[in-house]
Amino acid sequence: QVQLVESGGDLVQGGGSLRLACEASGNIKSIIYMGWYRQPPGKNRELVALITWNDHTNYADSVRGRFAISRDSAKNSVALEMNNLKPEDTAVYYCDAQITSTDGSIKNYWGQGTQVTVSS
Repeated sequence: QVQLVESGGDLVQGGGSLRLACEASGNIKSIIYMGWYRQPPGKNRELVALITWNDHTNYADSVRGRFAISRDSAKNSVALEMNNLKPEDTAVYYCDAQITSTDGSIKNYWGQGTQVTVSS
């Protein structure tokens, strides 16, 4: 099995910064990508950013230039640096990963979610 553990969610004032982290553990053979999704109150879950393990990145238009995703291969982890936060960034942020397990299976895994609240 594979587990994703997230950290870093908090309450922050508009214009502030936060850093989210997500670490994968368990029966990992290799990681294809890791990323972050978010679900604002009353809305659908949406992609925020993702990074492949050969360093291709993808960002939502709403966060490009303000957020930066990075990975640490040694720790099987990904971080999301969020700057110039806006109230519309308020959401539960979920870590997502596509991982090849030691048994050869490829699956998507999700973290439990971490709350980010941005006050105006």
